[in-house]
Amino acid sequence: MHVTVVGAGQMGSGIAQVSAMAGHDVVVRDIDADRVEAGIDGIEDTLAEGVERGKVSESERDAALARIDGIVDLDDAVADADLVVEAVPEDMELKQDVFTDIESAAPADAVLGSNTSSLPVTELASALDDPSRAIGLHFFNPPHLMNLVEVVVAEQTSEDIEAFATDYVEDIGKEAVVVRDTPGFATSRLGVALGLEAARMVEEGVASPGDIDAGMREGYNHPMGPLELTDLVGLDVRLDIAESLRDELGERFKPPQILKRKVRAGDLGKKTGTGFYEYDENGDKTGPADY
Repeated sequence: MHVTVVGAGQMGSGIAQVSAMAGHDVVVRDIDADRVEAGIDGIEDTLAEGVERGKVSESERDAALARIDGIVDLDDAVADADLVVEAVPEDMELKQDVFTDIESAAPADAVLGSNTSSLPVTELASALDDPSRAIGLHFFNPPHLMNLVEVVVAEQTSEDIEAFATDYVEDIGKEAVVVRDTPGFATSRLGVALGLEAARMVEEGVASPGDIDAGMREGYNHPMGPLELTDLVGLDVRLDIAESLRDELGERFKPPQILKRKVRAGDLGKKTGTGFYEYDENGDKTGPADY
């Protein structure tokens, strides 16, 4: 199968990597050559780390990289695609524009997937001439390590497209959960609720970020605490999702002031070196941040 991923950032390159590792021919597309190159470099680094840790063989790495091509021109990128997954930033207008551009250039039978973590897929699909071919494919960060993919069924999604998407997810070795297109889907809604409450607990002095996270890791067997996860996802991303869910579902998703203050200060988590924790230049946690 030919898979095109539009957006060469962390999520897009991760989706490209797992698709290539499963044996699919993959094109990574972004708006300029530097971004495409950076995305492919990221895939190479991740695979090299996998080889170093004994998780990936050298032959598997080489075969996967041989299946990945980087292209800037959208028409060329989607010309042979069976599946196109957009992985651009979480902005409805941007995603709709990208979706319509993809639809005009891709084969008429290509499936159009969105990696949105919170935006309504039904609204995304409404921009298309044929919205029945659209579906949400919510991968988790980082895609090569996280086993789950939410298959989000829009109001317009056909049964054939739902089945295709579920088969694709299972084919790349992931677990598919099928959810109806509702605000926050299933996982974002629950994950944001937990992260917001953890931030409120820090704000109220209930416990430190480290103790809150340790409590959820050790007491509930979560692989990562809610504040560590907020730092990984990005405080700005979490704030945007919370505000969107607040509009749809009410005040229970009202973001706490500590989250707003940190975002205003540019403390966005791991990607900026400071969030609820401090991080070194290698992205390793060094200790708690001021709060």
